[in-house]
Amino acid sequence: MSWIDIASAICAQRHCNGPVVTASVDDLHFINPIKLGWVVNLKASLNYVGRTSMECGVRVDAENPSTGESFHAVSAYSTFVCLDSYGKPREVPDLILETQVEKDRHERAKLRRKQRIERKKKISESEKAKKNS
Repeated sequence: MSWIDIASAICAQRHCNGPVVTASVDDLHFINPIKLGWVVNLKASLNYVGRTSMECGVRVDAENPSTGESFHAVSAYSTFVCLDSYGKPREVPDLILETQVEKDRHERAKLRRKQRIERKKKISESEKAKKNS
């Protein structure tokens, strides 16, 4: 999981050309096990950019070095916030979508963002209800 955070942070940092902080990890799906001694490959892509935040997707593949077979092992989505020199959120450049794959990822990321905001709102309402009871 640490490698996923590092790979996605590098992806986000490259886009905004500055420091980032992990805001959330929305989904972490373990699809196939990675066995001891196998090679692990991580591919990170920026899927969505808001005003100060970015969603990065990471695909982890495991390769059996004996056979050369590669397996999809893990998928994850993380959100990062770009920081200015004072540690405050700063605006990030727009995401340029060139391929249909990028456009599809962007649409799915917009849905995940909406769900993330709704979950955060429900948690906030639940916390307020607890304080008032």
